[in-house]
Amino acid sequence: MDMPATCDLCDTRKGDTSSAFRVLPPVFRAYGSRARFFGEVVTAKCFEDNTVVKAAVESPGQGRVLVVDGGASLRRALVGGNLAAAAARNGWAGVVVDGCVRDVDELNACDVGIRALALMPLPTERRGEGQRDVPVQIQGVTVRPGDWLYADADGIVVLAERAT
Repeated sequence: MDMPATCDLCDTRKGDTSSAFRVLPPVFRAYGSRARFFGEVVTAKCFEDNTVVKAAVESPGQGRVLVVDGGASLRRALVGGNLAAAAARNGWAGVVVDGCVRDVDELNACDVGIRALALMPLPTERRGEGQRDVPVQIQGVTVRPGDWLYADADGIVVLAERAT
């Protein structure tokens, strides 16, 4: 199935005020070589420690999208070139980070879609903290494991079920 455009998803659901249809605020920048991506959501929640992000992208992605609640921190990068390469190698469609990324040239060379708030060259400290597969808040929008995320040049849309 081809990915529907986020604008088309919004056009057909513009009156939907249920929690089944959500649009993330337009604060994310695009990285990675995939300008458009979609997939079932897997979540990670961490703050300036990317231990759970590393574990996730080193596991089989199966075309899914990893959504990382990094607490919107602009002080440390949660994803860099090595983790982006692991995500691409392991079949992740995309990674959305409510926080920072680094190694922009390496990110852009990876066959994965990446959205993040900003670039920050400083890496995280790995302390073994964080959670996986829990509901997260991304810029005030709830995203749950099993949701479907669609990202393109116009924005990011989250649905409770796969768009048909």
